[in-house]
Amino acid sequence: MVEDRITDGRRIAELLSSELDGREDGDLAAVAVTNADRDVEPTAEGARAYDVTCTDERIARVFIHEDRAHLEFETGQDVAADAASDADLRVRPKATTPPRTLVFVESGAEVKRATDVVQAVSRSL
Repeated sequence: MVEDRITDGRRIAELLSSELDGREDGDLAAVAVTNADRDVEPTAEGARAYDVTCTDERIARVFIHEDRAHLEFETGQDVAADAASDADLRVRPKATTPPRTLVFVESGAEVKRATDVVQAVSRSL
């Protein structure tokens, strides 16, 4: 039996949202999904789907593409980069002012690892 691999950006973002909102243990107790755009459509460059907050401070925004999602960390960029790299997620800096760290979630199987990245950043605050 072959398991389906989820590579739809919208579905990946939905799974990530469920993981973040559904876990109320440890460092994720203060994490919430906020400002969701329920009508967002995936784009090539990524369309903002929702924000991720920790104790009411936005730490990241989630963007959806046709075939993946990505988190754009505004806080704890170095922690996010290290945690994502350790979790074997694709990560890269974004040269903006202030700088950001992008973490790509390219399948449903990577959602738990992306949740661990959010947890590492929330723990560092």
